[in-house]
Amino acid sequence: MPDSTTDYAQWIGRREITEDDLGLAPALAAAAMLDDTVTRFGKDSALPALWHWFYFLPRAPQALLDVDGHPQRGGFMPPIPFPRRMFAGARMRFHRPLVIGRPARRESVIRDIRQKSGRSGSLAFVSVVCSYYQDELLCIEEEQDIVYREPGPAVACPRVVEWPLLPEGAWSRIVSPDPKLLFRFSALTFNAHRIHYDRPYATQEEGYPGLVVHGPLTAVLLMEMVRHHVARPVLGYSFRGLAPLFDLAPFRLVGIASDDGEVTLEAQGPDGTTAMSASAELAI
Repeated sequence: MPDSTTDYAQWIGRREITEDDLGLAPALAAAAMLDDTVTRFGKDSALPALWHWFYFLPRAPQALLDVDGHPQRGGFMPPIPFPRRMFAGARMRFHRPLVIGRPARRESVIRDIRQKSGRSGSLAFVSVVCSYYQDELLCIEEEQDIVYREPGPAVACPRVVEWPLLPEGAWSRIVSPDPKLLFRFSALTFNAHRIHYDRPYATQEEGYPGLVVHGPLTAVLLMEMVRHHVARPVLGYSFRGLAPLFDLAPFRLVGIASDDGEVTLEAQGPDGTTAMSASAELAI
């Protein structure tokens, strides 16, 4: 196994192409998971923003999964040995929606790999740029931030406090992230990372106090709040994970829309701190 001094420059520029026929079944399953009983999906329906994450799924054989449930590293992704892995953030531009029932492809390239030492130990940051095409037209541009951390001290169980009062005009939603929701999101994204469904592994091996809420799930829930409050198309979206959320207590989603088409979003942990910050740019 390479150590933290390994030079991963040879992985920069590495490319991967994934194709998908964008079938109807994943969209119907996602709607069920998100309790969306109103939207009607069928062939040629536009996928809501971020629902492309339910497609273009990893296809690593079972024998090639690592002990944590992730595909073994060293293929497209560099073989960084740090065990704690997170989809820590992303920035996206939506040029046109992907449409159900038509073939599409994702072209991914590793843009950058950086290593540094922080207060919590050594870290590695991998930047992956994904471009999504349908009918040879660019639909979505996305830059993902994948973070790898070395083992560290156990993560404390968050305190439960009373959330602060909401600003006038803010949207909000309380989410109870029970194991059923986490399991269904893992299934929809073909994500076998054990921290999301295997409590003994999450607590005893990786030092978390409970099951970890997927960062992309929180990002989707924030985007869903935008979708259900405004009719205008979303042109851009970005999010950044700041602290983990667990299945031990509810968390709160908050959104504030401005007159200039910007929506400021955040997920607040049970201790009142911001676990994820995000923003959406709406068409004028």
